[in-house]
Amino acid sequence: MSENERGRTDLRMPDEDEVFAVVENMLGANRVQVRCADGVERTARIPGRMQKRIWIREDDVVLVEPWDWQDEKGDIVWRYEKSEADQLREEGHIQ
Repeated sequence: MSENERGRTDLRMPDEDEVFAVVENMLGANRVQVRCADGVERTARIPGRMQKRIWIREDDVVLVEPWDWQDEKGDIVWRYEKSEADQLREEGHIQ
């Protein structure tokens, strides 16, 4: 049996300028507090293309693209479903 037949799905992985993060707190005004895998807590912005289509809640696993000019802030570029986040934890990508 191949890995895909056992329930593993191919997930979107971070590019070189993206990092895994877990949503810690909803701040309002399309902003959230996230704890990134690189150890930095950032204020992340939910872009307009995601606001009404993808709902982001506390404890969701997301991909964040930190800003070049302000490292303590960033943009959310992707949200993982619960099953995808569990798979990432099992494979050791996030804690």
